[in-house]
Amino acid sequence: MSARNILEQARQEAGLSQAALAERAATSRPTLSAYEHGRKSPTLDTAARIVAKAGFDLTITPRIEFREVAVERGRPIQVPSNLPRLPLEQAFAVVELPLHLNWSDRGRRYDLGDRRQRARVYEIVLREGGPDDVLAYVDGALLVDLWVELVLPPAIRSAWASVIPGAVDEQVA
Repeated sequence: MSARNILEQARQEAGLSQAALAERAATSRPTLSAYEHGRKSPTLDTAARIVAKAGFDLTITPRIEFREVAVERGRPIQVPSNLPRLPLEQAFAVVELPLHLNWSDRGRRYDLGDRRQRARVYEIVLREGGPDDVLAYVDGALLVDLWVELVLPPAIRSAWASVIPGAVDEQVA
């Protein structure tokens, strides 16, 4: 994500106009506009100051890359290098899975705030989903919490074991 996208996203999520954020951050509205439109590049300190005045922090998060893992039957599955974290409202949202994931129960809505329904969605996504699906529906901490309860084929469980804390020990036991 570029500095321009970060500044604009922080401003919009804070519900601020360019003029209001510029005033809070002790910069001019034209300068903030130039940052947001890519005509100027702020220093990291400047970007952090502007984002902070919008009520956010710049943070570092692990980059998630996916590797393809072949399984005995069916198409290969995609396993992330790190477990994704979702914003709270997304992790516990009510969702309707796309047709490529939930072709047998079209239109069904799942409440991710309900542990059983969340487990069902995770099982579906780990079996049928690609990287975009994992990033949209699976929260790593909640996956770890549910891991031993999920009903998954051994090949999928084995492929994901490297990113689930304690899962390798579980297989040995």
